[in-house]
Amino acid sequence: MDIASLIPQFGGFVWTMAAFIIALSVIVAIHEYGHYIVGRWCGIKADVFSLGFGPVLYSRFDKHGTKWQIAALPFGGYVKFAGDANAASGKDEDAMSQVAADPVRLRATMHGAPLWARALTVLAGPVFNFALSIIVFTGIAMTLGTVREPLTVEALKPMPIAVEGLEKGDIIQAIAGRDIPASTQTPEYRAYMDALPLEPVLDYTVLRGDASLTVQGPYPQPALVGRVGPETAAMEAGLASGDVITGIDGVPTFAFQQLKDAVEGSGGNPLSLDVWRDGETLKFTLVPKSTDEPQDDGSFINVLRIGISSDGAITAATDTPGILDAAQSGVAGTWRIIKGSISGLWHMVTGAISSCNMSGPVGIAKVSGAMASQGAMSFINFIAVLSTAVGLLNLFPIPALDGGHLVFYAYEAVAGKPPSDKALRILMSIGISMVLGLMLFALFNDLFCP
Repeated sequence: MDIASLIPQFGGFVWTMAAFIIALSVIVAIHEYGHYIVGRWCGIKADVFSLGFGPVLYSRFDKHGTKWQIAALPFGGYVKFAGDANAASGKDEDAMSQVAADPVRLRATMHGAPLWARALTVLAGPVFNFALSIIVFTGIAMTLGTVREPLTVEALKPMPIAVEGLEKGDIIQAIAGRDIPASTQTPEYRAYMDALPLEPVLDYTVLRGDASLTVQGPYPQPALVGRVGPETAAMEAGLASGDVITGIDGVPTFAFQQLKDAVEGSGGNPLSLDVWRDGETLKFTLVPKSTDEPQDDGSFINVLRIGISSDGAITAATDTPGILDAAQSGVAGTWRIIKGSISGLWHMVTGAISSCNMSGPVGIAKVSGAMASQGAMSFINFIAVLSTAVGLLNLFPIPALDGGHLVFYAYEAVAGKPPSDKALRILMSIGISMVLGLMLFALFNDLFCP
């Protein structure tokens, strides 16, 4: 075997693992910090804050007596609060008795704190995950800006056939003689674009200064690759953002709709693509994959896809939104992920879509590396998406997860006392078994799903 041939593969593995560890560490640190800081605000002392498990690589004590440490296995983390079972381990009964006999010290433990303090401390982990997502999406909205209304030309994307009609600053009033909708953020705008004549060059009516002119411009939805999805046929074939697909199986192509129709009508057979990239024509062969695609009404349809999103021929001028508008966008983005995740899980449970849509650690690691390879913005966006998913998962009412603890606290609030120790041990065992079973199922999907 040629050892040199393994170097690219090894480099890819290292890159993937590094991206996965960074993404996971950020999400875990935020989650556990939520538990820690809210617990401290509620008067509960934290003995240990650990990022990772296993042998301790670095540690220090802060002024509150909490040991902050980094451990060797960077695949999780935890906060050990005073009074936790694993803090005492039953080894120092005298010390525990002294704590129980001292109301002040007992109040500073997790078990001795009021119900409201324990509930807020447990809930804080998922809430901080959601907060991270909202902050990231808000920042992205402010960085990318919002499309200026009315639609104004900032630049034209590089294309194999340049159409020299539109100029920076032109305000688009109509395309192909049809007045453009007032807002680009409506279903009417998408329907308008889909109804345009399928021609490579169209007439644009624009306002340039004080004059209304008719100039030529490119078809606004060309077969231009915007984003390449991870673990897709397009990524496996080597397509990249900015590529322009000019032919499919020898048939000239200029519109993204033509590409979509060809993919959906391929029957899952290989497609040969002619791709224009930086003035050079390349050839790619890829096989569309069956995909369960979410719809606006929450349902799913099974379609063939190659895993790319389209990009417009025109770069629109943007305005920086105000902080409130950007934050609203951040909240809406997080809520969409929550709704989509719940809908997807429900459809998997009912058998409406394949359970292969659930990824485990191997799949998440691959996506981490793929998104990191597409740039910082894509990777940060992925961290936000994954943070929402982790926060939602932890709210499931499964013993051993945060949601399970909240169910126990709800029982305590209604019954006036916590579940018995025996019941807790049984329920926690069941919960741990469920979590392990879910992890093994997801890992099986990573290894054996197509």
